[in-house]
Amino acid sequence: LLSVLVAPRMAGLRVDFGLLLEPLGFIKVLEWIFSIFAFATCGGFQGETTILVSCKGVANKTVTAAFAYPFRLNTVVFSAPDPKRCGGTWTDVYLVGNFSSSAQFFVTLAVLSFLYCIAALVVYIGYKHVYQQNSKLPLTDLAITVITAFLWLVSTFSWATALADIKMSTGASAIPGIESCKAPGTTCRFASVTSMKSLNVSVVQGGNIWFVYKDTSLHNQSKRISQ
Repeated sequence: LLSVLVAPRMAGLRVDFGLLLEPLGFIKVLEWIFSIFAFATCGGFQGETTILVSCKGVANKTVTAAFAYPFRLNTVVFSAPDPKRCGGTWTDVYLVGNFSSSAQFFVTLAVLSFLYCIAALVVYIGYKHVYQQNSKLPLTDLAITVITAFLWLVSTFSWATALADIKMSTGASAIPGIESCKAPGTTCRFASVTSMKSLNVSVVQGGNIWFVYKDTSLHNQSKRISQ
């Protein structure tokens, strides 16, 4: 759609908010807002998981592992319980899993959707007359919307699955896999993990964008092309 801004045959800028009052423009605004929430809640997340360790000469010492986007958990190491590392029985302990591909796919698509919505809204507001007179523009808009809707479905399911695994890897279920906690005289107890409500929101926002694309935007764009 940005190509219309430099097309020789373009009639020029005419600010008109008419399309924003129609479902096509209004839904594009909603997509723009949802995409912001999607990449902000996922890409901006930072958290940590904490366990209590008791070992030789150390009682209930807190050890933490800080993790964040893009969730390469296999590179995140727990802090040592004490300078002597439990008498040498505590080795470097890492979280399990690398979920960067799902997280980055989701965030990248959200950013691209954000940018496309801006471009589309510029055309809707400033070049409504060109959009309505040139049948290729609605067709291009429709094609991009169809592709984006499919990619949102894929990325949302992928990210939702990865998020479930992230919760497992950073929760109490991670303790049985820590070999240092199995050393004689050493016990580990799960303490806490940062709330992941914001990540839940990112999945919900991704689902919202998918349903918006599927149920409303595609229908209205197809209707406009047929007119």
